[in-house]
Amino acid sequence: MSEQRVVVIGAGIVGVCCALFLRKQGRQVTLIDRLDPGDDGASSYGNAGSLSWSSCVPIATPGLLLKVPGWLISRTGPLTVRWRHLPGLLPWLWAYVRSGTVARVEAAAKALSMLHGPALDLHRELAREAGVSDIVRGCDYLHVYRQVNTDRLAELDWRLRAEHGATLELLDAGALHELEPDLGPQYRQAVRIRDQGFAANPSRLVRALADRFVADGGERLRDEVRGFEAGDGRVHAVRTATARVPADAVVIAAGAWSRVLTRMLGVDLPLETERGYHVTLAEPGVRLSNTVMETDGKFLATPMETGLRLAGTVELASLDAPPDYRRADIILELGRRMFPKLAPVSVSRWMGRRPSLPDGLPVIGPAPGYRNVWLAFGHAHTGMIGAPNTGRIIAGMVCEQPLNVDASAFRAERFS
Repeated sequence: MSEQRVVVIGAGIVGVCCALFLRKQGRQVTLIDRLDPGDDGASSYGNAGSLSWSSCVPIATPGLLLKVPGWLISRTGPLTVRWRHLPGLLPWLWAYVRSGTVARVEAAAKALSMLHGPALDLHRELAREAGVSDIVRGCDYLHVYRQVNTDRLAELDWRLRAEHGATLELLDAGALHELEPDLGPQYRQAVRIRDQGFAANPSRLVRALADRFVADGGERLRDEVRGFEAGDGRVHAVRTATARVPADAVVIAAGAWSRVLTRMLGVDLPLETERGYHVTLAEPGVRLSNTVMETDGKFLATPMETGLRLAGTVELASLDAPPDYRRADIILELGRRMFPKLAPVSVSRWMGRRPSLPDGLPVIGPAPGYRNVWLAFGHAHTGMIGAPNTGRIIAGMVCEQPLNVDASAFRAERFS
């Protein structure tokens, strides 16, 4: 049914990939967002850029609850909560903690490995088609530690990565600093994950993919979705602030704003906002060859084409709460310890909203109660990694093609 009209709501990396793959199937696709692709108000603009396909372990793992009090007490800890938001957040937090059992983490890792496995190859293919092959780059991914643990690779998260295809190497201080000499001497050990990748400019990548979508015959509409015309288990049109857009199928891929949209359809899923911050230093005065995770501070250092980006940590707050750029300043403070020669001369600060579900998995699949609405959101910290395969899976579902993967772990009905 090549004349099928599909409306994709959300022009971040996930929505753009959904639109691209649907257009590859010959569908008439309209991509709607109130922001332009790659806009600095969207998460796809300022994320850490990691394309680590081996990232298959959810954040909630056994023992997490014991670490949370220390994180909250510490001014420089990787987690903070806006306390006014806490009462409404408690059910999500309880479900989040309960998901951190060994059995659930192992099941989640299996699903995420399937979703993320082709990420680097798919990104390279899409970037090449969009004429921006230079953005997608290969690297190793280093997790650096202050303490030595000779049994580190036996820990659950590393064991799961290895079981799902990652090549891991435990580095001592000498080998680590030979790879990355500008790292501080406090790091005495690292886990090296080979053959990973990163996007050197996530914003430029999303813009290029969106431009390719339009060049291939897709339609972009910058507007705000206000509602839906629905009946008999189907959505017939999407209503925006200025237009009525007829639809044979609808894909909701609006990141942290997706819950606002699904509620209009009577579908409510436990989507919350994990806010993350970054600082980017245009002239950092240090050199970085790989992506590096600071394991205590929970932030990632990435050698972007715009400079060195330090991005991460978690702030739990409402969707519309204003940024607290003290969180970015803390990342910069920790970054200066990480790289003693860092020169913070030209620094930009940014805050973005990660769409997160309590079990660490996104929703990818049909909306409960609707025959022509599909959901693609909740990727949390790994939206850039999971976007291409999400787009490919959603296109297969919309076009009623048999899938060669098992996507059942991502169904929305798991929250019923």
